[in-house]
Amino acid sequence: MCRLFGLLSSPATPAEPWLVSTDRSLLRQSQASEKTAQRDGWGIGWYRATRTPRLEKGIGGAFEPGERERFMAAAARATSPMVIAHLRAASNPMRLRRERLIALENVQPFTHEGDLFAHNGSIPFPRETRPLLGKYERKVMGVNDSEVLFWLFVRHLEEQVDPLGAYAQTVDDLVHVWRNQGSPKGGPFDGLNVLFSRGPNELWAFCHWRGEHGPRFFDDRPYYQMTYVADPKQVMIGSEPFDSHRADWMTLANGTYLCAQSSHGLVASRMGPIPLAAPIATA
Repeated sequence: MCRLFGLLSSPATPAEPWLVSTDRSLLRQSQASEKTAQRDGWGIGWYRATRTPRLEKGIGGAFEPGERERFMAAAARATSPMVIAHLRAASNPMRLRRERLIALENVQPFTHEGDLFAHNGSIPFPRETRPLLGKYERKVMGVNDSEVLFWLFVRHLEEQVDPLGAYAQTVDDLVHVWRNQGSPKGGPFDGLNVLFSRGPNELWAFCHWRGEHGPRFFDDRPYYQMTYVADPKQVMIGSEPFDSHRADWMTLANGTYLCAQSSHGLVASRMGPIPLAAPIATA
């Protein structure tokens, strides 16, 4: 299970403080404890003046010697209107050997035609889901179930254009695959928390999970419970509050989305329920 960071701001803002310096920065989250250490990769994606994202990735933990220096250097460069970052603790629904899991092609964020996508959680049937990818199945490069989820979302985004509808259809497909497998215990996913952007002026967050997975790293709220802060100049969202000194961190409830967009020097956000056609119990 991974950790997510997203920032949309106007004007461009350095992401380095929340990635590196604050008391709950993404770097600190990477080794909040020995038990929760995020050892399996890290990635930072951001936009400059165009829709072509800059991506920096590593295959080890962001806290590890060598990787730490690379992570900090990438964070220092990530001054942008839109930044998405990810820490990876690899899920392994296909029960592969660890050496197959640890590779750059399995590290997030993923990108396609200027879009950025990062996921926290896992899906139990990535092999069985791949036929639903259509022409995008051939683009799968790694063995990460999150990459299968990414290309399924891309397929639906191409058909629907609207990220909210594409996400909802993606979830419905996972439920369909699960039911075709006999609806086994555990459900069609544990977590489907996603950050997504199509460019420097937009950031989407989807918070959706099932079951009990213990607390987050720094408080006793549920592990998959996303949190955010918002003002007229920026929206920041992620898996954990990135600064314990701020009192205005808010909760993005399970089964809801947040869309932040910037225009004319201001950032506006809206939230609402994810419109699922085939809802299932969250327990």
